[in-house]
Amino acid sequence: MPNQTGSSFSSNIIPIIAGTIVALSLFWAFRPIITFTFTSPNTTTTFNTGVNTYNIFSGPTISGHEFNHTHDPPEPTFYDDPDLTYTINKPIKNWDEKRREWLWLHPSFISGIEKRVMLVTGSQTGPCQNPVGDHLLLRFFKNKVDYCRIHGYDIIYNNLLFHPKMFTYWAKIPSVRATMLAHPEAEWIMWADADAVFTDMDFKIPLQRYKNHNFVVHGWPDLIYKNKSWTGLNAGVFLIRNSQWAFDFMDVWSGMGPQTPNYEKWGEILRETCKDKTRPESDDQTGLVYLLLKEKEKWGDKIYIEDGYYLEGYWKNIVGKVERITEKYNGVMKSERGLRRRHAEKVRGYSALWEAYLEGEGWRRPFMTHFRGCQLCSGTHNGLYTRHSCLDAMEKVLNFADNQVLRSYGFVHTSLGDSESVMPLPFDYPA
Repeated sequence: MPNQTGSSFSSNIIPIIAGTIVALSLFWAFRPIITFTFTSPNTTTTFNTGVNTYNIFSGPTISGHEFNHTHDPPEPTFYDDPDLTYTINKPIKNWDEKRREWLWLHPSFISGIEKRVMLVTGSQTGPCQNPVGDHLLLRFFKNKVDYCRIHGYDIIYNNLLFHPKMFTYWAKIPSVRATMLAHPEAEWIMWADADAVFTDMDFKIPLQRYKNHNFVVHGWPDLIYKNKSWTGLNAGVFLIRNSQWAFDFMDVWSGMGPQTPNYEKWGEILRETCKDKTRPESDDQTGLVYLLLKEKEKWGDKIYIEDGYYLEGYWKNIVGKVERITEKYNGVMKSERGLRRRHAEKVRGYSALWEAYLEGEGWRRPFMTHFRGCQLCSGTHNGLYTRHSCLDAMEKVLNFADNQVLRSYGFVHTSLGDSESVMPLPFDYPA
């Protein structure tokens, strides 16, 4: 009898509790507030947009990274708003709330959202003038695909102008903006110029370091704030959080671009602000420095100037070191069998083992190498370099990165200067 009473009590009370939980969930999900917390016996997922923190009830069916790509419920979302536009000319409003509601309706994308990165890159619409430019673009793109596959990131390659007047370096902003709308499941959008190479395929971006920031760019604070130099940072590689802050920031940043009637005036303002800027036109990089100098109170607290590793490294400072770095890594593997053990490419735990040997050594692989000034597609390189110096350096750096990938397939380039030949790796190499 006691057992029957207990069973009856459970059967009555559990539906009541479950119904209450669902009702409270819906209430809090669609109420226009900044933060909400949901207490339940299931899973609560928290993610931070850099401005707001959201706790979203994900339910018991979420596991790992198993996305439900076919589930799209009939409830309306921002995609059903006829006034929504992907173009740069119309502001996006209330994006954090719209994104939160979309995630609520697509709960399989919630788990792991705080670590989800979408890489965006691209090139011009037509063929390269440089005879080997298209081949180089392919190799640079392959490098990015390799890195994304290894780390579980998605990648987008865009060779179109999403605004006809936002050409060259300005084209990245419309691309990033459209990507945020197309991929609300991505927490971070990473832009990388076509001529940037991942040169440490094991390195995992330290996203936790940026938990209170919305924009990450490689640079040197002293060069920005003391010298007011337009080279105090480089806008060829950056991370930007998928958030309302990002849309607002890009609206202001792009307001200096060639699609605006004040484009020439902005060129004058930027040259006046950064005395070392020689080109007359307004550019995205100097524009970014300008916003840090002139509107620091508005934007600066959410912008992280990364100088702790090569988020974007100048190729001239790197290319002469890659052989020595290779020797150093091989030397460590000779003394530590666990680091040279064969393993499946998807098993990434081995990269963490390296940290104990790399900490404080100063010779770890640079994360990214940027061939700024080489103009791999047009071939109109900076006068400081020769065509052959750029091409030779690209080949060496690309093969340096490629060797890290090829190792999982049992091969390695015969030399860093030979892109066509590989040789099989002996078992237990380099014992």
